[in-house]
Amino acid sequence: MKVNPMHSLNAYQKQQNVGAKKKADVNKKHDQLQISSAAKQMQEMSRITTERQEKVERIKAEIDQGTYKVDAKEVAKKFYEFWD
Repeated sequence: MKVNPMHSLNAYQKQQNVGAKKKADVNKKHDQLQISSAAKQMQEMSRITTERQEKVERIKAEIDQGTYKVDAKEVAKKFYEFWD
């Protein structure tokens, strides 16, 4: 069997070229993020969220002013409804 040193060199060069192409292909690929329409809807502020935020801001202002009053009967009623 005759060994051609040039043939083996060509195989080595071909392997390097294939490796370089793979590296180039990897560099071209990018990560992508896709958000479903349901997730987009969840991100939007709903009417309830807006109303709740307004209520929280109002209560914070009342606490800061010292005018916030706790209705003990209402608190007890909510506890009772929760544990009932």
